[in-house]
Amino acid sequence: MTIHLPRIAVTMGDPAGVGPEVCLRLMSHAPTRKRCTPLLFGDAVVLERVAECCRLGPLPHVVKFAEWEQDWDQITEPTIVNCTDEHLGEVTAGVVSELTGRASYRYIKAAIEAAMCDKVDAVATGPIHKKALNAAGIHYPGHTEIFTEETRAERTCMMLTCDEITCSFVTTHVGYRDVPTLLTIERIVEVIGISHATMNQMRGKRPDLVVCALNPHAGEGGLFGEREEERIISPAIEIARRNGISVEGPLPPDTAFLPDRRRETDCFVCMYHDQGHIPLKALAFDVAVNVTLGLPIIRTSVDHGTALDIAWQGKAEATSMIEAVKLASKLASAERRCASADAI
Repeated sequence: MTIHLPRIAVTMGDPAGVGPEVCLRLMSHAPTRKRCTPLLFGDAVVLERVAECCRLGPLPHVVKFAEWEQDWDQITEPTIVNCTDEHLGEVTAGVVSELTGRASYRYIKAAIEAAMCDKVDAVATGPIHKKALNAAGIHYPGHTEIFTEETRAERTCMMLTCDEITCSFVTTHVGYRDVPTLLTIERIVEVIGISHATMNQMRGKRPDLVVCALNPHAGEGGLFGEREEERIISPAIEIARRNGISVEGPLPPDTAFLPDRRRETDCFVCMYHDQGHIPLKALAFDVAVNVTLGLPIIRTSVDHGTALDIAWQGKAEATSMIEAVKLASKLASAERRCASADAI
């Protein structure tokens, strides 16, 4: 029996951004081709234009989305799955529009469908533009919410990870004034639990977690904030400990990410978006990977935006996309091993 490498659905992202370029660089990356079979869900017309602008050489094999499923199990080489049903030849680099928002959403839905039907082993997403999505009438804060709804996942959270640091998030794309109202004991316990399970799979050992406080100095005994640390965060940590999880906190975030602490911590559970994004991007902007935890499928992503100012100029760095696919392949392979062990 032929053993296929993991098939990773890669979504092109917004056609007007750097997504097409980084995806094309990924498709020709030799170590990636040895690790998995990437299937790029996007638009062949845009990719052809970007390849010409960035001098990236000829495109890989192209199949139509309506036809690729017929022979999906025979695909063993990097392949472009042409998902568009409208002409994108007039897309302008660096200009967001309803057209590009609708197209990027179509790539995501097609990749999710492929993963849910077990035709690919994981999904790695390119950057999308929220203004373009909203212009197309698609009102999601980001990828995480799209994947949560499309897969009917009951509980999800965002994780950003690299060798230097890993952070998961209790809240993400909301305004700061809304964060305290969204913190509950149940939600924090949930994120701690999902983070623990994922890090156990990634590290192959019982992970050590740190939970960050919400307020400066962890609330200073109620001096700052509304005693969120005492009322919500600390009780959640105690429940997680009773569940057998190694977790410390709540720690003041201004000292939680110091080098010694990072070396001892497998994952930091953060209360809001920038609490974890700032240290992570300061330490590892080019190599960090976004993972959505709690889905019935594997989903990773680049940890950068559409970078419209350098789109289609041959300047985009593909490291984050390469790392996203590398992690997706690793998780897919681990999942296969678990399934094989369960079948014995």
